[in-house]
Amino acid sequence: MRTVDTHFHWFPRSHFEAMAARAEYPRTERAGDGYRYYYNEGRGFLPLPAVWFDLDAGLAAAEAATGPETAVVCTTGVLSGLLDQLPAGDAVDIAAAYNEEIAKAQRTHRDRFFGTAAIPLQDGAQALAVLEHAIGELDLRAVNLPPVSAGDAIDAARLDPFYTRVAELGVPLIVHPTDLVFGEALSDYGDALQRTIGRLFDSSVTVLRLIFAGILERHPGLKVVQTHGGGFLPYQAGRIDKNARQPLPLPPSEYLKRTFVDTVTPQALTVRTAMEFYGAGQVLYGTDYPCWSPRAATGILGEARLSDAERDRVLSRNAPGVFDLS
Repeated sequence: MRTVDTHFHWFPRSHFEAMAARAEYPRTERAGDGYRYYYNEGRGFLPLPAVWFDLDAGLAAAEAATGPETAVVCTTGVLSGLLDQLPAGDAVDIAAAYNEEIAKAQRTHRDRFFGTAAIPLQDGAQALAVLEHAIGELDLRAVNLPPVSAGDAIDAARLDPFYTRVAELGVPLIVHPTDLVFGEALSDYGDALQRTIGRLFDSSVTVLRLIFAGILERHPGLKVVQTHGGGFLPYQAGRIDKNARQPLPLPPSEYLKRTFVDTVTPQALTVRTAMEFYGAGQVLYGTDYPCWSPRAATGILGEARLSDAERDRVLSRNAPGVFDLS
């Protein structure tokens, strides 16, 4: 059975060329063979060297670590929230073009590369239209969820029709950290604070909002994938239950255990904690390529001392059902 890397990054250059043509922020600037992606009115930027745009190299690295049958699920990663900073009309056009390029790569690398959709959420009707096209026509396998939308938190009531339709389509929401919410507050020490804890705050708060707002209660079939071993949440589940005041039928930790997490964490203890808290059926193999080495990712699995059955589930058996990789 093939291995599936569920946390893999690649970007089509056409998206960054389109963003380089913009005069306003967010926009990109070429930097050698890569780009700088400016956001938050130009107060922050992401350096993206050429490796982010070389899909053949990425697929080769994945296969070198776990064999020629390896498949990858490509996400928008830290860029998931940048559509929100665009005017609604521009966001729709840029998202549609991005999704088309991802779908083209999925067709070109059939059964080796699976794409996920970028959805602008500023306007509910437009979000649903882009969603229908990305999943129904382009056959993308998941939706990337940012932490904020048009100044609202991601649990805003206006987004409930969006969550309803995602649940009906059966595709998962991928919650990946961004630098939009905590980036400026944690800008000391270069980017060390933001990269080490700020990004985990970002994804953890996003998932808690989905739980506290009752979104996972109203949509029990909604699949949520949180990256980086679940951020801070599995380690503080008892505190979350103790301090929650939301009128939910179940403790928040019970909804949390319905979510999926990946193994992108450079520590075997975190992998073991995820396995114990969520269960072997909820943990997905991921490498965060090119931010992390696929060989290092598989090395951590070895250090975590998984049983053969656990390792098989994490590497191969869980992802096809979550992302419908048939």
